[in-house]
Amino acid sequence: MKIEVLGSGCAKCKLLAERAEEAAKGLGVDFTLVKVTEYPDIVARGVMSTPGLVVDGVVKSQGHVPTVAAIRDLLR
Repeated sequence: MKIEVLGSGCAKCKLLAERAEEAAKGLGVDFTLVKVTEYPDIVARGVMSTPGLVVDGVVKSQGHVPTVAAIRDLLR
């Protein structure tokens, strides 16, 4: 599973990355976490409000930081 966190590297982006990693580890899935920080790359994925969470190429959330439990549900 490829998990991408889209954002400039702000505090919310870092928090989303931490929560996504915790959620994936909690599910016991094989994953790669990638941080996408370049604006053109973020917009190319259709995300207009950061932070964004993309799982296997599908935008799962944008503009807020979901809880670990909510991210676990998005990863299933």
